[in-house]
Amino acid sequence: MLSTSSKFPAARGVLALLLGVNLLNYLDRQILYSLLPLIQRDLTLSDAQAGSLASAFMVVYMLAAPPIGYWADRQSRPLWLALGVLLWSLATAAGAWAKTFSSLFAARAAVGIGESCYGAISPSFVAEHFPSEKRGRVLALFSMAIPVGSALGYICGGILGQSFGWRNALLWVAVPGLILAALSARLRDPRPDHAPRRSLHYATAVRSYADLFKVKSFALVTLAGAAMTFALGGFAVWMPTFFHRQWGLQLGRAGALFGGVTVVSGILGSLAGGWLSDWGLSYTKKSHFLVSGAGLLAGLPLVLCAVLCENFHLSLATLLLAEFFLFLNMGPLNAIIVEVSDPASRSMAFAANILVIHALGDAVSPTVIGLMSDLWGLNLALILASLTLGLGGAFCLWGARYYENDAKQRHG
Repeated sequence: MLSTSSKFPAARGVLALLLGVNLLNYLDRQILYSLLPLIQRDLTLSDAQAGSLASAFMVVYMLAAPPIGYWADRQSRPLWLALGVLLWSLATAAGAWAKTFSSLFAARAAVGIGESCYGAISPSFVAEHFPSEKRGRVLALFSMAIPVGSALGYICGGILGQSFGWRNALLWVAVPGLILAALSARLRDPRPDHAPRRSLHYATAVRSYADLFKVKSFALVTLAGAAMTFALGGFAVWMPTFFHRQWGLQLGRAGALFGGVTVVSGILGSLAGGWLSDWGLSYTKKSHFLVSGAGLLAGLPLVLCAVLCENFHLSLATLLLAEFFLFLNMGPLNAIIVEVSDPASRSMAFAANILVIHALGDAVSPTVIGLMSDLWGLNLALILASLTLGLGGAFCLWGARYYENDAKQRHG
């Protein structure tokens, strides 16, 4: 039996490794978007075809997560982690050799399968190495890879693509994944019963997922995440265009400004939210929900100000502050999922969360905002989309009512 002091260096090693993998996860996911002009010119793709490459990833990512989560909870999770990293790295490399639109489309879809393995398993795998009172901070640090890795994807894609071509850019970012996959395979599952514990009865999978949503705090934290993802996913697509139309910025500068705002606010907000929610646990067990809800509700008026104000610098400043508050929930919301789900079903819980938040969130919001923009203008479309942040805050406050009882049932 390991002593407490010997466990934490190992836990920090797991966190460091999987944080690195998570950075690569978002880098590989986003790099394609900065390479699109080069890819379109080389393969003679229309804008619709180029946009469908992103849809191929997202749809497959959503749909692959539930079956993978179900299998991973019944088998060795490190094996699935390593398999996911290996698959998305090979798929990224395969995209570099694509000669036609259909082959590149298939490669990006395969990236979605690999990343769904990692996304469904890694948050709970990391969290289980740390005690409950530290999980908000740990998962906030882990989630910080979202803005940072995304920014690295845009930066690396721009630099490598311009200097060496889009094919070499994809090849070079695939190589680290092969190394990280080998390291991930050497991890040990923190669950003492991680060997196959239950047979794979596929007929019970739907019932198992339905049972997850009977836990009210899990259902509400998932709906809160979907509401937030709807707004943030739409902003990620349309805010650079808003800066271009509202303030006359060139598209390159508009994208760089929004990316910079997102990185700074994402790092500071994620770390602050994890620390605040863990600190608040000494006062109330509802802290994860309350910090998340407060952040979403505080971010709403700031987003409205960013869209409505008539001064560019004030718009930029309020957007940065708004995203700081919105990113407060990155660690706490994941910590809630860990705490209210059965340890034997946590990969399923995160897989279900992935499916719902993207299906109801950023898989549809860019199109919805675009349709509203055609009807009423982009400013009003962004305002209407931002109202889902208030809905997300309300779901968090509602979920706080059930959290203590749900967590207590899971921990006996």
